[in-house]
Amino acid sequence: MTDPAHSVPAYSEVEVGTEVLSRDVTVTRFDLVRYAGASGDFNVIHWNERIAKSVGLPDVIAHGMYTMAQAGRIVTDWLGDPGALRELGVRFTRPVVVPDDDQGATLTVSAKVAEKLDEGLVRLEISATCADQSVLGRASAIVALA
Repeated sequence: MTDPAHSVPAYSEVEVGTEVLSRDVTVTRFDLVRYAGASGDFNVIHWNERIAKSVGLPDVIAHGMYTMAQAGRIVTDWLGDPGALRELGVRFTRPVVVPDDDQGATLTVSAKVAEKLDEGLVRLEISATCADQSVLGRASAIVALA
């Protein structure tokens, strides 16, 4: 449902290179447990430190789809209408390591206009980093603007 106070941006008002939104997202172990319940993905590397380390990970890691969802969320928040998101694609390049403390991990997500396509469509490039390292590669979205 579209927020009446926030309409889909106008195609004529966006410029290539413009950053549309940037946000820091705190990811805690509690978030991972909630996501596991919602998604049904209870893989132990997302909640059990001992097992995560036994398979060569530095610690518990966030679900890849949780990280991708944060990338999608920044786009839909900017759009104001989730239905205007036509495509979302990423490659997972590094895991988001989530320590067992009160701070968790900070995932920094941003999006910028990469290309104006035909028929009101725009391609956005999405950046997602954690601990100054990219965690998503080739992250992009195609959106329909007003």
